[in-house]
Amino acid sequence: MHDPTRDPMHDPMHDPMHDPMHDPMHDPMHDDLCQRSCEPCRGGVPALKGAALEALARRLDGGWRVVEAHHLARDYAFSDFRQALSFTNAVGELAEQQGHHPELLLGWGKVGITIWTHKIDGLTESDFVLAAKIDRLAR
Repeated sequence: MHDPTRDPMHDPMHDPMHDPMHDPMHDPMHDDLCQRSCEPCRGGVPALKGAALEALARRLDGGWRVVEAHHLARDYAFSDFRQALSFTNAVGELAEQQGHHPELLLGWGKVGITIWTHKIDGLTESDFVLAAKIDRLAR
C-alpha cells in the first residue's frame, strides 16, 4: 500500500487527514509573518544565522527546509499540471506585489520553490515573510 507520508512530494497541507489543531499555519506567530511585507534589502546587512535563523524557521510550516543556512526550499504537490501552473502564477503575482522573487520550478503536479535574498547571498526576515505568504496561497 502506498504511504503518502513517505512520498517526497507529499504536502501535509493537502492531506485530508492533516490535523488542523497542530497546524503551524494557524499559529499566531505564522500569521504575524503573513501580515508583514517584504522589506527591500539594500545590501550591507548580515545574513541571518544561528538562533535568529532557527527562531524564524520555527515560525514556518514544517514543509519548508532551511538549506545550508543559505536558502529556504519547499515542494508542493498538486493533482495535475493545471493546478501546479495556477499556483505558480499566484506565487508570481505575490512575488511582484512584495518585490521579492523566488526561484520557481514547475513540473507536472509539482512546484518547487527556493527563496533567498540575492543582495546578501543569504536569508533575511523577508524570505520568511514571503514563505509564510506562499503557504497562505497554498491553503
